[in-house]
Amino acid sequence: MIDVIEAPSPNFDARRAPPDMLVLHYTGMATGEAALARLCDPEVKVSAHYLVEEDGRVFRLVPEERRAWHAGRGVWRGETDCNAASIGVEIVNPGHAFGYRAFPDAQIASLIALVGDIRTRWTIPDNRIIAHSDLAPDRKEDPGELFPWKRLAEAGHGLWFEPAAERIKALGGLLQKGDQGVGVVVLRAGLHRLGYGLQPGGDYDAETETAVRAFQRHWRPARIDGVADGETRARLVGLLQLASVESVTGVLD
Repeated sequence: MIDVIEAPSPNFDARRAPPDMLVLHYTGMATGEAALARLCDPEVKVSAHYLVEEDGRVFRLVPEERRAWHAGRGVWRGETDCNAASIGVEIVNPGHAFGYRAFPDAQIASLIALVGDIRTRWTIPDNRIIAHSDLAPDRKEDPGELFPWKRLAEAGHGLWFEPAAERIKALGGLLQKGDQGVGVVVLRAGLHRLGYGLQPGGDYDAETETAVRAFQRHWRPARIDGVADGETRARLVGLLQLASVESVTGVLD
């Protein structure tokens, strides 16, 4: 258990099943106090289960057994009611609209402890620890490219993969909007298999570009342009392999 500050929000309803997903957000407001007030405002009708302040304080807004209202429209690994399936954690950060900045060490340390604590109570696979932008790439970008996903994965939570240079080189050049063919088919199928709502197909259209940009924001933060270069594709292949091993291990366990 970790120390939490109770800050009950009225904005929740009943779950239909135990949660098996964790969705991370940034608050995207000028201050943590303003974000907390909004998440507890019955008129606004938004909430999350937890809020993690920049100084490391953790607030509990909604019981984990209840359905908080944080994800909105989106899909991940076929789940279309992500609120019903997930626990939502808001991380205080002004976001891209108010001066996006790095997440302090104290905040991330508390978040890692919180995620570990949550996972003692619920079965949440690493491939279902995601960004808000992963389930809603057409309308969200949080918690953004500055969020330390690698650090979270190194602590045992979530997926991360860094390909070798030879693998990146082997995958060759770029795939981008307007392209068609087998390479695009493979790319779209891989993104769909990982979890994105993008359906398989052979056109690198606007939806494909949006999904690639969301993927990069999480797993290739040095390049967020919606262009699938060799490293983007190599990271996707590696993550799919990790997710497959995790799925097999889960069955065997």
